[in-house]
Amino acid sequence: MPSCQSPIPEVCMKKLTPLAALLLVPLLLTGCDWTLINPSGYVAKQQSNLMIFSVLVMLLVIVPVMFLILFFSWKYRQSNQSGTYDSGFYHSNKLEVVIWGAPICIIIVLALVTWGSTYLLDPYRPLVRIDSQTKIAGMEENLGAVKTLATRFIDPKRSDEAVVETTPLEIEVAALDWKWLFIYPEQGIATVNELAAPVNRPIRFKITSASMMNSFFIPALSGQVYAMPAMQTQLNAVMNREGKFKGFSANYTGHGFSQMYFYFHSLSNAGFDQWVEKVRSSTKVLDQAEYMALDQYNQKDERGHVQYFGIRHYGSVQQGMYHAILNLCVMPGAMCMDEMMGIDLAGGAGIDSLNNLKRLRYDMRRTTKAQLDLAEFSGMMPGDLVCTSDSAAVDFVRATRKLPALKPVMPTAQVEQSGSVQGQKLSRDGSMIAPIL
Repeated sequence: MPSCQSPIPEVCMKKLTPLAALLLVPLLLTGCDWTLINPSGYVAKQQSNLMIFSVLVMLLVIVPVMFLILFFSWKYRQSNQSGTYDSGFYHSNKLEVVIWGAPICIIIVLALVTWGSTYLLDPYRPLVRIDSQTKIAGMEENLGAVKTLATRFIDPKRSDEAVVETTPLEIEVAALDWKWLFIYPEQGIATVNELAAPVNRPIRFKITSASMMNSFFIPALSGQVYAMPAMQTQLNAVMNREGKFKGFSANYTGHGFSQMYFYFHSLSNAGFDQWVEKVRSSTKVLDQAEYMALDQYNQKDERGHVQYFGIRHYGSVQQGMYHAILNLCVMPGAMCMDEMMGIDLAGGAGIDSLNNLKRLRYDMRRTTKAQLDLAEFSGMMPGDLVCTSDSAAVDFVRATRKLPALKPVMPTAQVEQSGSVQGQKLSRDGSMIAPIL
């Protein structure tokens, strides 16, 4: 506390006011909600407990070290004339045990709990319970000694008091440029930048990206999971509290990424049914043409992808849309990734595969050259690449189905045996590529 010798009260107040204001600053934190420390989902709660446990264990080293720094600084200060100096001291077994034993014990405990928690909190692992006291019927959980030890720290209230019959809600997530697309295959609906799920029901997310590598993160629900083009990641989680929560991109995807957020509504079963009916009432259809328009980054209402895109509802979804997004082949004339892998699995297509290069330029899909190459392959001009009912008929690759993927024409192999050496000649027949889903 600063000293105040002035007889004038106003001068004293000027000296005390900054200190008093500083002491009142922590009161502002009472209005904050630390989502990571106090989440609303069962998985996120276990992650929070693991984080708190790890910090507390590491404080067993940090706190004594900080205390000893202050203690030795005070004891061996220059003005302390009563201190003793032992010139013969060079080693102490007791100090060695403390200095080495304590960190080793801490590392062992952290390693065991972290290893067990890594398995228990694996985002790909289907949930076996919706909260600490409620198991999911039919889901078995065989834990060893290490994983059981981990549960005592990350889920200390775990018990089998109740069993509930439930099935996961499947949601397909696609990270577009500065916006999020959510498809509900069971309900046949889709939304942009708005997500909803019933409380206490497991959710299974299938996550991909249409362009940039991204990260799907709802802090109140679970940890973040990456979204990558032509790859599918998964996340299994459950929300235990009703409310409106914010999700966002936890990855630096470039200019405007901070506006790439969405809202997650945790609703009761009745509330979720009402929300689904509200989305179904929309006349918009997420088909190939709508997706191609949605994937454009220079829309007027997006204002150069800096401001928040907003929310959209689609009352119905064209069949196979998520598969096409995952395999990067929604654009007419583009080859699906699973088609390419099928050709590679069959040994390649020989010289005829040179044409496939024009259909595989996903990284250049917004350049004029890439669009002209696709136009040359599919017979459409760049202006027609946003698929319409007329241009879909021109797209001979997909003329018979609504959406890809394509079934590649596998090369026919002629094997000639010559001694111990096999020569393989690959050729392609002239049949039309048959699209399938």
